[in-house]
Amino acid sequence: MAALTSVRTVPAARRSPAFVRVSVALQTLAIFFQASTAGLLLVSHHGEVLHSVGARVMYGASMLYVLAAVLAWRPGGGPARPIGYAFGFLALASVQVVLGIAHRPALHVPLGVLMFGLSVLDLARALYAGRREG
Repeated sequence: MAALTSVRTVPAARRSPAFVRVSVALQTLAIFFQASTAGLLLVSHHGEVLHSVGARVMYGASMLYVLAAVLAWRPGGGPARPIGYAFGFLALASVQVVLGIAHRPALHVPLGVLMFGLSVLDLARALYAGRREG
């Protein structure tokens, strides 16, 4: 019974940064998956299906990151800066979807590379911030 009460005693302000780190990691993995399936587009018709499904997962991960950042920020909870990063990624993901649907690989591919690099940097920032707090 004591184990159940110890879970409930963890303040929400300490749980939210973990949710931010997990959502950034999921977003980074989804973008990496997109890069992998983009290569499959060149060699297999299955690559298009996987890339399409991955796009939906990546967009959902970006929305999850926005939610996590807002929940971590709530007054007195944490910094507001990750909210800007999360909305920035959501905006980039929206542009990426439009470019992909429009079949503009000259813009779609470099933007995907940029998004992956930024997401890795943001993941490193989130993990470093977690070590400083923990």
